[in-house]
Amino acid sequence: MTDVQRTAIVITLATVLLVPAAAGFASHSGQPQPPQEEFVPIDQVPPEDQLPAAPLLIAAYAIVWVVVFGYLWSIWRRLSTVERELTDLSGRAGGGEQGT
Repeated sequence: MTDVQRTAIVITLATVLLVPAAAGFASHSGQPQPPQEEFVPIDQVPPEDQLPAAPLLIAAYAIVWVVVFGYLWSIWRRLSTVERELTDLSGRAGGGEQGT
């Protein structure tokens, strides 16, 4: 797999994960409410104005973990490529010295 293909996969995964989250935020952005003058307890706020924190927190952590594991996977793949190239190079260098 080439770097371009890997980048396309990462972008596709990020889009698949982020678009539903953005759609969830967009559904809450209706007409702007006038600012409140005083504190209102959560139990007195209408249900359509309440935003549950748990799904947003879970989505944020999921996105962060996917990005972290994707980055670590990318480093692992690049490191294995470098190790393979170093092995090939040392084999060529070792073979060239014996022939002279």
